[in-house]
Amino acid sequence: MGRWRPPTPKSSPYITPAGYKMLEDESAALWEKRNEVAKALAVAAAEGDRSENAEYIYRKKQLREIDSRITYLQQRMPKLTVVKEVQDKQRVFFSAWVTIEDDDGEESRHRIVGADEFDQHEHYITVDSPLAKSLLGKTLDDEISIELKGTKRNLIITNIEYEE
Repeated sequence: MGRWRPPTPKSSPYITPAGYKMLEDESAALWEKRNEVAKALAVAAAEGDRSENAEYIYRKKQLREIDSRITYLQQRMPKLTVVKEVQDKQRVFFSAWVTIEDDDGEESRHRIVGADEFDQHEHYITVDSPLAKSLLGKTLDDEISIELKGTKRNLIITNIEYEE
C-alpha cells in the first residue's frame, strides 16, 4: 500500500511578461527538438529489432519527456494571467523588487514572481511563498515578522522597485 500524500496546493496563475515570453520560447524550442527526435526515432526504428535497440529505446524515452512538457505548457499557459503593470507602485505587489533588512542590518533583495518563473534567478521568490505573502500590500518602512528556517525574524522594507 502506498503512502498517501495530500494534493499540492494550486499555484497562483500570475506571470510577468518576461516569464510568459520565456514559456513561449521554451514551447517553440520543444517543438523543434521534438521534430529532430522523431526523425532520429524513425532512423533507429528502421535498424531492425526494436527490443534490443538502445537508440530506439532512448529516443522513445526522450520523446515521452518532450511530449509531457509540451502537454504541461499547453495546459498551463492559457490559465496564466500576465501582469503587465501595477497601479500603486508605493506598495509591494506582484513583480516588485523588494529590498528588506533584518535585525542584524543585512539587506537582501527579492522579486516576487509567479510559480512558473521563480527558478530563473536566485533572488526570485514565488508569490505563494510565506515571505512574499507577508510582503504583499506593505509599503516602504513597514515592518513584518516572519518565521524563516525555524527562527522568528523581523524584517523592514527599505526599498520597492518595479521594472519598466
